[in-house]
Amino acid sequence: MASGGFVDFFRKQKLSGELLKKLETTYLTVNAVLEDAEELQVTKPAVRRWLDELKDAVYDAEHVLDEIATQALQSELDAEFQTTASKVQKSIFAFRNSFVEEIKPMIQKIVGRLESLARQKKTIGLTEGGGGKSSEIFATSSLVEESDICGRNDEKDAIINLLLSNEARGNEMSVIAIVGMGGIGKTTLAQLLYNDKRVKEYFDLDAWVYVSKEVDVTKVTKKIMDELSLSTDDTDDIMSLNQLQLTLKKKLTGKKFLIVLDDVWNENYVNWEDLSKPLKSGAQGSKVIVTTRDHEVALVMRASSTHPLKKLREEDCRSLFTKHAFYDGNPNAHPQLEELGRQIVEKCDGLPLAIKAIGDLLRYELDVDEWNKILKSDLWDLPIDKTKILPALKLSYKYLPSHLKRCFAYCSIFPKNYIFKKNKLVLLWMAEGFLHESKNMTMEEVGDNYFSALVSRSLFQQSSGNKSLFTMHDLVNDLATFVSGKFNLRMEGDYSGENANKVRHLSYVREEFDGFKKFEALYKTKLCTFLPIDLSHSYFSYLTKKVPHELLPMLKCLRVLSLSLYRNMTELPDLIGKLTHLRYLDLSSTRVQKLPDSIYKLCNLQTLILSQCGMLIALPSDMWKLVSLRHLDITGTRITEMPIQLGRLKCLQTLTKFIVGKGSGSCIEELGKLTNLRGSLSILKLQNVESSIDALDASLRNKKYLEELVLEWERDDNFSESQKIVLDSLRPHTNLKSLAIKYYCGRSLSDWIGLPSFSKLAYLRLQNCYYCSSLPSLGQLPSLQNLSIVGFNEVVRVGSEFCGSGGSSSVNSFGALKVLKFEVKRRIARPSSFFNQTSDY
Repeated sequence: MASGGFVDFFRKQKLSGELLKKLETTYLTVNAVLEDAEELQVTKPAVRRWLDELKDAVYDAEHVLDEIATQALQSELDAEFQTTASKVQKSIFAFRNSFVEEIKPMIQKIVGRLESLARQKKTIGLTEGGGGKSSEIFATSSLVEESDICGRNDEKDAIINLLLSNEARGNEMSVIAIVGMGGIGKTTLAQLLYNDKRVKEYFDLDAWVYVSKEVDVTKVTKKIMDELSLSTDDTDDIMSLNQLQLTLKKKLTGKKFLIVLDDVWNENYVNWEDLSKPLKSGAQGSKVIVTTRDHEVALVMRASSTHPLKKLREEDCRSLFTKHAFYDGNPNAHPQLEELGRQIVEKCDGLPLAIKAIGDLLRYELDVDEWNKILKSDLWDLPIDKTKILPALKLSYKYLPSHLKRCFAYCSIFPKNYIFKKNKLVLLWMAEGFLHESKNMTMEEVGDNYFSALVSRSLFQQSSGNKSLFTMHDLVNDLATFVSGKFNLRMEGDYSGENANKVRHLSYVREEFDGFKKFEALYKTKLCTFLPIDLSHSYFSYLTKKVPHELLPMLKCLRVLSLSLYRNMTELPDLIGKLTHLRYLDLSSTRVQKLPDSIYKLCNLQTLILSQCGMLIALPSDMWKLVSLRHLDITGTRITEMPIQLGRLKCLQTLTKFIVGKGSGSCIEELGKLTNLRGSLSILKLQNVESSIDALDASLRNKKYLEELVLEWERDDNFSESQKIVLDSLRPHTNLKSLAIKYYCGRSLSDWIGLPSFSKLAYLRLQNCYYCSSLPSLGQLPSLQNLSIVGFNEVVRVGSEFCGSGGSSSVNSFGALKVLKFEVKRRIARPSSFFNQTSDY
């Protein structure tokens, strides 16, 4: 609403500014009670209904505002692209007038809905800034029943070894952080450590302080003093922070202390610095244990050791459940319940809080039907007064900033145990409008920060050691489902149409054959997301043609559309051009042969994924009109030439492949205009570059965000002297991490390839450069780990010059090398002795 283009369009079309002001004011009014509504919706159905209506109205408002923003953008593009006379201009003007008449009552209707909701807030008991104190019901103490604990012995022993050690920087106390999601057992482990006999004997003083969301340093300092029995009378309540800390410092001086700060949320470095000042007076060996859900807290507190808690092992889960669910501790006496108990434990997915809570709920219940009811129920349906599962986990959501709440709730479209990719999720968030560009960061960088914040808060977990793959704990997934409500639909089987008027984001598990019955009820929805999920790992599926040709063109609000992996998907209907809100389109691994010409009308499209579309041979000629396009993946396609004027796509960051043409509109100069390229880029048909000037126009040296680069010529049986000049001019930025050069026909490679200034280059592949008779000096590339040299049939000797450093073999040459591959079709002489290899490669 505040963007220049939006306001200008509003003014030019004589739309009432009062309407916008009214919309803004009403929105702020309901936003003020939003926190209270989210807290009370758990126990008050009326508040839940009010909140659903509010979300629905805001979705509608967003869509209308996006309609206006899209029309404003389209007006700018019409002015830029039009080459026609006044007749066309009159047609455009008439369309705009009709658009204004159509949009005005829509805004009025939305304002009316929001005003009505704002009037209801007092009736249903909502207050501004409410809902902030419920976490106090979780205040902890140091007491623990050790016989009630299962597992965590390894973690306990590791941390006790640290507690009993004297390692420290000078006389400073050291901080040990225990990090993990809500209910994972951080406080229980801290209690075990705090009450251990060896620990009690080792420290002169100890204190247990429940912190939670407290940010007042004075109050936390006072709590520490209370625990250390330093507070003597009511005058402490009026003492300044300085007086409190002087008293605390005097008490701690020369004493070895242990302080547990339980459930810390505060990420403010200044607060921790102020709090820790008197703590630095303790004797060497003093320790602070902090428990937190947020890795950022551990960083802010400069933890010398961080211990991320993982889920309980399966056998520990079963033991814990048995202790709580069977009053005699013997499940063998109840064989039917034992099997149900095993399934209930699986449902709790290694979370001790859930296991204990449900076990306690069933402790004196021997009715099989009741156990079945618990097994089949949603964990959020369990009595809130008897279990703390929902409130404990919901704190993780409650204390998220509003921009992260929306991103987290969106993730309920993923099935349980689904492994998702960080980069893909960020692109989905961007398409849904959750991310906004700033002066210093792109939307993608903002999304990366949001993602890292959710990982830091233990809501996302890294999967299987792969840094790009993540998952959510089952109960965190349940939490996302709860807070997203009726607006996210994870469809399993056919959809009945329940709450169809509310559903905005849809995912479904792709099956081998997806017939129309599965999607029939979606006509009633205002979908923003249409996302098939692959769980079966079958490479291809089949989708009824009614979906792309009849259903999708009716979903005018779509922002995210994926038809990936459908084997029978050979074309998109021309009507796709009417989905003007579309930001994300994934057609990867389909048999699409061409894209409809109407695709140029998708002026908001940000991401277009065409990878592994093996039948696709060309892109539409008007691709240059997709002015919002940021990511274009054409890996694995049969495209042989680029559309003209691709350099006009100024927002483009990802371009996986560029085929150099001979025409002026598709020459390598177009690459030079794409100043924001990053990630991976393959430049093919480099034989079409005629001069060094043309090669310099690609501006590879200025593309500092490119990490992987492939330079490839077409295979040729003729030696080419000009290719050396071209390669010299294609020198990339020194930030490059991976480089491949293929089918180059010069006699020698460029000197820049071995320069030590390419300090990040880890992977280098030189392939089928048949006429090269020598190799560049590669030994001084400091980060080179993987070197592959294939098809250099003219090379007969590899000497010490290969090491670099003036041709002398050096101990520092190839210092990081882990993988070396030589592969040629002839026998060559032994290389320098530093390889310590035989003469056959």
